[in-house]
Formats: sequence, structure tokens, C-alpha cells
Amino acid sequence: MASNIGMMDSAYFVGRNEILTWINNRLQLNLSRIEEAASGAVQCQMIDMTYPGAVPMHKVNFDAKSEYDMIQNYKVLQEVFNKLKIEKHIEVNRLVKGRPLDNLEFLQWLKRYCDSVNGGIMNENYNPVERRLKGGKERNLKGSHKSSKSLQANNLHNSASGDTAAVNKNSVSKQGKMGVATASGDAQALSKEITDLKLSVDLLEKERDFYFAKLRDIEILCQTPEVENIPMAVAIKKILYAADAKENALEEAQEYISQSVDEGETEEGEEEN
Repeated sequence: MASNIGMMDSAYFVGRNEILTWINNRLQLNLSRIEEAASGAVQCQMIDMTYPGAVPMHKVNFDAKSEYDMIQNYKVLQEVFNKLKIEKHIEVNRLVKGRPLDNLEFLQWLKRYCDSVNGGIMNENYNPVERRLKGGKERNLKGSHKSSKSLQANNLHNSASGDTAAVNKNSVSKQGKMGVATASGDAQALSKEITDLKLSVDLLEKERDFYFAKLRDIEILCQTPEVENIPMAVAIKKILYAADAKENALEEAQEYISQSVDEGETEEGEEEN
């Protein structure tokens, strides 16, 4: 089934926002950028939702940050693909780099595939949060929770000891951190905007190249000696070679075809007579 989804399929023209909405609604996540799914964990769970229980979620690391950890997730995914006989080679080395366009294309393919299996209907019996408990993310969150409790206990102990100097030092430190956090937040917002703009440019260039290739194929076909003098081929070339987006190029082409048809009918009538 997957081998039938070619690069010219309409699936590859699904926008970034639609892909993110699809992921967030089904997996109860809150992704805001395509590259946040570069670790492969989201893809693993999407297949697990499509084929409940098919993915060993205890092997999936939702907190993967290094390329090594991400590669392990994709290994799990490729093994599941092989098991389910899904004919799709995963370009792991490109995906783990976190480049938006590469990850968008893979997610576009994944959405098309999952929709072809379940008809685009969400599995109401699937609990994505519960299934993620079998992965690595929640274990890390629990560890963070314990560390937080330990930190709170230490803070209460220090407060009870009446260490005023330490409190003042912490206050100054917090103010400094708030300023850094604000600047960091602004930088992240600008970085996200730049990334989004780059993604938009990449998609526009891809669409431009797609239609240019189609036009080039049509031009080559019309230049074939066997058909280049056929009225339809001549009319098409009139449109292709029209300068400065000439508005009446289509009208001229249609008029040329009409004249050719009329001339052909006249010649046939003369031959019959």
C-alpha cells in the first residue's frame, strides 16, 4: 500500500499546520513545529494507534535529544514497518538532523498512509497518554518530579534555618534569570519565525519546481517530430512561449485550433467533390 504513495501524490501538498493539528489531536500533544517530531517517537505512536499494540512502546524514547537516541526510535519504527510489510525506507540520517522539510515530507507520507488504513477516523479506544507510559518520556518526567520535591524540601529547610543572606542571593539570582529568560524567549520566537519562513520558502520552491517540470515535459512532447506540427501541439506552444504573461495567448491558441479545424473540413469537402 505504501509503495503506491508517490512524490506527486496530493499527500505531499498537505500543509504544516494541518499535519501538526493531526498529530496533536490524535496523540494529545502540543507540538508547534514540525521539527519537534524529528526524534521518531511521534511516528512510532502514530503507527501504534493505527495498529494497536504493534509497536513495543517500552522501547520508544519520547525524550530523545541526541541523534543516537533518535536513531534507536527509528530502528524500532523500521522493524515495525518490516513486520507489518510496510514498504517504506526511512531516511534516518536526514530526519534526525531536524530539518523541517525532510520531516514534513515523512509526516505527510505517514498521514496519507494512516488515513488509507483507517479512513482518517480516529481510534476512540486508543489512549495515547496511557500508551506513552510504556515509553521513555513519562519515566523521565517522574524523575524530574522527584527532583523537584527534593529541591522544595531543601528550600523549606534553608528557610527554616533563617538564612537571610541566602534568600537575598536567590532573589537577585532569580531576577537575573528572569531577564535572561525574557531575552531567550524573544530569541526563540524570532528563531521560530525564521524557521517558519524558511519552511514556507522551501514549500514554495518545491511547488514551483513541480509545475515547471510538468511544463517542461509538455514542451518536450510538443517538440517531438511526430506531433510538433499538429494543431494542438502548435497551440500549446503558443501558450508556453507567450511573452510577458500575455493575456490573450489562450484566445490565440483557441483561434488557431478553430482555423485549423475549419481548414481541415474545407480540404475534406474539396477532396470529396
